[in-house]
Amino acid sequence: MAYVALITGASAGIGEATARRLAREPDVKLILVARRAEQLNALAATLGGATVIAQDLTDEQAPQRIREVIEREHGGELHLLVNNAGAAWRGRFGDTGWSNLERHMKLNFEAPVRLTEELLPLLRRTAAGRPPRRVAIVNLASTAARVSRPNSGAYSASKFAFAGWSDALSAEELEHGVHVGLVLPGFIKTEGFPAVELLAKPQTRWLVSSPERVAEAIVQAGPGGKAERYVPRYYWIAAALRILAPGLVRRATGGGAFTTATAIKD
Repeated sequence: MAYVALITGASAGIGEATARRLAREPDVKLILVARRAEQLNALAATLGGATVIAQDLTDEQAPQRIREVIEREHGGELHLLVNNAGAAWRGRFGDTGWSNLERHMKLNFEAPVRLTEELLPLLRRTAAGRPPRRVAIVNLASTAARVSRPNSGAYSASKFAFAGWSDALSAEELEHGVHVGLVLPGFIKTEGFPAVELLAKPQTRWLVSSPERVAEAIVQAGPGGKAERYVPRYYWIAAALRILAPGLVRRATGGGAFTTATAIKD
């Protein structure tokens, strides 16, 4: 039985690495979604074929178009939805205001929520058929969904919302047989975020991980059934400290620690 997996933001970085990782699983049929058709087609060719959907997820009609492709080309079956596409734009609220916050919420929160709403009936229907492998949604948040930093408050707000919604969705979908996992990457070296400054210094190099490690975490949080994964794993310490010692974390981040920007993932 084919295992149908859809990945957004699949044209590069974490999305591309996830596609390559899932392609190693037996009987996987991949659906690759991103804005850049050329990159998607090139990736599909290296994987031996995949369904390619070049689509801007902020387009109001995007979820419906994606569902139509799944119904037409895969009989409406969907086993795994990986909500990976997202971006970040640096700026302090006093300088960038609501407009910067709005574009973060539109892409990082509204777009995946609307896509999930459209595809949830397909996931539930697939799960009801009792497939041999777990039906799941994996949402890519960020360590910034737990700890906010100067110049990236808008990004954190969108990811805090995404993580909170994911927790609720997980509980709601248990009865329908759809698992919801959450992956929270930290600094990841990608096309949009080369992490040159961090990698250049031995004292900060350890902060940076790879898209391939995130892809492995996605497999663990999706088909593997794990609730939550940080990448690198030790980033959970920052999230724990935010609860246990919020003043310490505010002083650390406000003093300039960990203020390098996260960048575009799609």
